[in-house]
Amino acid sequence: MKKLIIIIISVSCSVIVYGQTVLTLKEYKELAIKNNISIKNSLLETEASKQVKKGAFTNYFPKISVMAFAMKAKDPLLKFNTQGGNLPVYDGNPANIPIATQFAYLPGSSIQMLDKTALGLVNVTQPIFSGGRIITGNKLAKVGIAVKEQQQKLTQNDVLLKTEQQYWQILSLQEKEKTIEKYETFLEGINKQVNDAFKSGLIIKNDLLKVQIKKNELNSNKSKLHSGKKLAIMQFCQTIGIPYDSTLVLQEDLQKIELPQSYYIENETALQNRTEYQLLEQSVKAQELQTKMKTGDYLPQVAVGAMGYYNNNLIKDVDGTTNGLVYATVSIPITDWWGGSHAIKEQKIKEQIAENTLTDTKGLLKLQIEKAWVDLNENYKQIILLEETVKQAEENLKVMQTSYNSGVITLSDLLEAQALLTETNDKLIDTKTQYRTSISTYLQYTGR
Repeated sequence: MKKLIIIIISVSCSVIVYGQTVLTLKEYKELAIKNNISIKNSLLETEASKQVKKGAFTNYFPKISVMAFAMKAKDPLLKFNTQGGNLPVYDGNPANIPIATQFAYLPGSSIQMLDKTALGLVNVTQPIFSGGRIITGNKLAKVGIAVKEQQQKLTQNDVLLKTEQQYWQILSLQEKEKTIEKYETFLEGINKQVNDAFKSGLIIKNDLLKVQIKKNELNSNKSKLHSGKKLAIMQFCQTIGIPYDSTLVLQEDLQKIELPQSYYIENETALQNRTEYQLLEQSVKAQELQTKMKTGDYLPQVAVGAMGYYNNNLIKDVDGTTNGLVYATVSIPITDWWGGSHAIKEQKIKEQIAENTLTDTKGLLKLQIEKAWVDLNENYKQIILLEETVKQAEENLKVMQTSYNSGVITLSDLLEAQALLTETNDKLIDTKTQYRTSISTYLQYTGR
């Protein structure tokens, strides 16, 4: 019988554990990377930019075009009519033609052409020089891939930061549930104590009502907390791309607090790691290439080619004709230079704007990193202060409990001491949560 009971308990525990989703923060972040829609779309945009690069590479190769044409006209496009008559017979002496005595009769005729025809044409063109636009275009496409990859990284960083913030928010709500449970246990004990005293006639009903009011307030706060936790879990599931799961269990806790110094990195080093900074560097590079591309529009264009064609007038027993040719072209946009010089200057101005933006943003990013470091340290200091405050509130509650049992203070004083401890605990939970999120923020802002 004992063995049977042990087996039943083991199976029951297995079912309870199996019904819960127990994952670490790292595993939740991996789910977010795999399932989040924003990250998926960013990956698709990167893939699209790679296809642009492959398309730009094809410009190095000859362009081949094939054309086929056939037509049937209502009336022939060309008509020739010749009148008949006598023609002198040539005897070999040109001097006798005007005084010829013999003639041959040539009947009149009508010639009609191009009432139907078919034409096939093949053209091959190889660009020799196009103002450097093909090479520059390929470089631009390569920069485009780098930009999309960095934007993809930015999107991923934002999603991961959001995942961590929501994770610690849910964890803080779970910790507050524990605080409420302790408060609930305290009130149940006080309620029993007050009930016994009321039945013994030691206190009036007013104290009993005070405890009941506190219980009602606690139940209201408990309901709000559960509703907030449900919404937080729903939002978290949306972020990591899974269906809503009310059985989520978070493995980490808020008790382990590491020193801020373990996360510190020099601002200049952090700046070089920032994806935003690298993205702006690519923006400057892209503008420089755009200037080269614009300049190439006004340089000579040189190309060579070959063309072949086959023509058939669709006349019975008459073969079609085939021919071919090679050619070279040189195009020099002479008059375009007037307007083109202004377009190039405009592009150089855009290039300067990109460089100015990089310089300005560099300072703003450093400021952002420094602020994240200050917030991290300030939250840590608040934790130390609140932990000491919680100890004092706990000691105060013990003193108040002893004093109440001795009849030195009123029930209101005891309830106020407990409320103070609960409020202080909640503040400590919130500050620890902020510290966790400030760590995540600082790591992101320093490119880690």
